[in-house]
Parts: sequence; structure tokens; C-alpha cells
Amino acid sequence: MENYFTTEEINTQKSLIKKGYFIFDIKEKKLLNEIRDKTLFHVKDWFKKRKIKLKINTNILNNIHKFISIENLNSLRLHVYNKLNLDRKFHENYFFIGKQYIDILCGNEVSMQKKVNLSIQLPKDDSSLLPVHSDVWQGDSPYELVLWIPLVNCAKTKSMYILPKKINKKFQDKLFKYNSTSKIFDEVKGKVKWLDIKYGQGLIFTQNIMHGNVVNLEKTTRWSFNCRFKSLLSPYSGKTIGDFFSPITIRAATRLGMNYEEPKKK
Repeated sequence: MENYFTTEEINTQKSLIKKGYFIFDIKEKKLLNEIRDKTLFHVKDWFKKRKIKLKINTNILNNIHKFISIENLNSLRLHVYNKLNLDRKFHENYFFIGKQYIDILCGNEVSMQKKVNLSIQLPKDDSSLLPVHSDVWQGDSPYELVLWIPLVNCAKTKSMYILPKKINKKFQDKLFKYNSTSKIFDEVKGKVKWLDIKYGQGLIFTQNIMHGNVVNLEKTTRWSFNCRFKSLLSPYSGKTIGDFFSPITIRAATRLGMNYEEPKKK
């Protein structure tokens, strides 16, 4: 089978296939800053409604744990999440931040998850954990990729981990031996790769390999978004177009093909 790709496309795809993830520097810094500014606006609005005066600046995201309790965290998260997901421009910005590599890795006709997820993880907070898992175990298509964008620098336990692709299958094949995800993690925790991703960088990874997070043992708060993308015409699983995905880039030839009608005998 022949592949007509540029050198950059070949290297990018090789990286994802080999490691299961690809980290890139965001070129569209203006779009990223717009997302951060809108997030800050909705954070300020949440505190204002509770008559809490808060000096809002870019560093407040790292230090939000100084002003909010774990009990109120989900209220803040849902407020910001809902406000942002009502904003079409937010979705456009999110896509265009990763478009160059989504095109290379997924294809240039894609479906996008209808709502972008938001994760806020305070230091020492065990209420926001995502145990070791692979999304395809839960009805996601193996043809999907996740675009993960942090609003703060994320490293070590403030970030997420991935089980290296080369050893993922070995442990996945033992899946039915375990009766809890904690037992799986006990066996793989010394082998996981913690991803160091700074503000201004993005991550694309395959959810076919095991990944997750743990209690944030760093001194600052994690803020990150994640959203699934897949080639428009690749197979779907439990999450389908209209239900979970929206088509966002449909090319003319595909539109013509979808609307073609065979000649009718009269």
C-alpha cells in the first residue's frame, strides 16, 4: 500500500503509532488565549454571583484552590463547562488549535465531540480522579483520538499518564483477571508515562491505550480540556453522529455522494 504523505505527515503519524500520543506546540496562540480569557470570565462570574471578590488574572487558575472548597468545585466546573459549551466560537477555536494535526492524524473530514470536557483538579483532591482505563472498553470507537489542551503547565501528578503503547497490550490482555481498576493500576503504575505539557502545547492521544490520573500531589491546580475527534466516515461504536458527535468538516465530494440518487425507472 502506497502512502502519499509529506515528511512532516509521515513523522507525525509515526510518532502517534509508536507512542500512542503526540505533543505539539500550539501555533494559534491567539485562539488559545481567547479560550483562557473566556474561562477566566466565567470563573469571575461564578464567584461574583456568590458575592466573593476575587482578583482575576491568568495565575488565578493555578491558585484557585486557595479560594474554593472541594465541596464547591463541581459547581464551578459545571458553570464554566456549560457556559463555554453554549459558545460556538469556543468550539471553533478548540478545533482550529489542533486542526493541523487532526487533519494529519484523523483526516480532513472529521466529527467532533459535541461538548468539550473540562477537568479541574485541586491539590490533594481525590474527588476528580479518572482511574486507569481505555475508553474503547466503555463503548467508544477505536478510531477516535483525543485532543487534550491544558490552561496551566501540567507535569507529574498534576498531569495525566499513559501506559506506553509497546506494553499496553501485555497488560490489557490481563484485564479480566482483575476485579477492580485499582488492581490494574497497582501492576502498571511503575510503567506509566507521565506527560509534561505546558500552557501553549497540545496533546493528541489514542484512547485505545490505558490512561488516567491520580491525586494531584503538586502545589497548584490543574485545568485541562479534552475532546474526541474521529474521521467522519470511519466506523462508529456506541457514540454516534447526532448523539455524541457532530460533523464539522464535510468536503464537497462527500456531500455530493451523500445526496446522490440512482436513476428511477418510470
